[in-house]
Amino acid sequence: MRQKEKLGYIYAIGAFTFWGLVPIYFKMVSHISAFEVLANRIIWSVVFLAVLLIITKQSKYLKNIFQNKKQLKMLFLSSSLVTTNWLIFIIAINTNQIVEASFGYFINPLVNILLAYIFLKEKLNKAQSFAVVLALFAVIYQIFTLKSFPFISLALAFSFAFYGLVRKKVDLVAMPGLFIETLLMSPFALFYMFYLSNTNQSHLHIAFDHTTLLLVFAGFITVVPLAWFNAAATKIPYSTLGFIQYIGPTLSFLLAIYLYHEPFDANKSISFVFIWIGLFIYTVDSLYKHKKVSIK
Repeated sequence: MRQKEKLGYIYAIGAFTFWGLVPIYFKMVSHISAFEVLANRIIWSVVFLAVLLIITKQSKYLKNIFQNKKQLKMLFLSSSLVTTNWLIFIIAINTNQIVEASFGYFINPLVNILLAYIFLKEKLNKAQSFAVVLALFAVIYQIFTLKSFPFISLALAFSFAFYGLVRKKVDLVAMPGLFIETLLMSPFALFYMFYLSNTNQSHLHIAFDHTTLLLVFAGFITVVPLAWFNAAATKIPYSTLGFIQYIGPTLSFLLAIYLYHEPFDANKSISFVFIWIGLFIYTVDSLYKHKKVSIK
């Protein structure tokens, strides 16, 4: 294995491990409203991304983006989707629903296949079709056995899948794109922070106490794993990266069960088994196709 590829695996494992452990951070700020945490995440992500773009010399891409009105409209849509995804995830952590959140991110790759079929007219092979059917069955099973609609799971899966679909259409370098997305949402975040400050409800203080430092850290936990993911994507095959992505929801799931002791009964476990089987089929199919292309 070449040095470049080894480095790619280190970055990929680091990124998805980071994302998998991120519920620990959001638990630390769970005493703050989800909307205030989200507003800080947007504002401090803009700051961290601006610094990172200058360091990596990617700021040159920004001028062309700002001059393209069509791209800006698409980025406003994608920023709305990723902001919604962030908010739902924070709410899930605050309300002790990490299991549901991990379920959503396990479903996500299968939702991606479905959306590609519907919107991009990509054909599904038998393995992909079966994997999607298993995911659908898992959701239906959960609705009927638990007598509750898995809103958190589906909202996370679909908001992130639609986000990916829009970003695919825009076709921009990841970090400059995310910088514009967070920048477009920053006026709303700043307005909300101004309101909280004026009504003495803000947890962000000039004195930089423990809570303030945690809120500033929201930018760091957003930007660092993204930078690692970008570095990995240029060094290892995308199909392999797709397989490694399951580290994230797996770690979150384990945190939910063993650290935060969230309930996980037999009916929930059956839903997860169907999803895991679907993901196994999808992963094996993806690796087989990649191997076939490599041979050619």
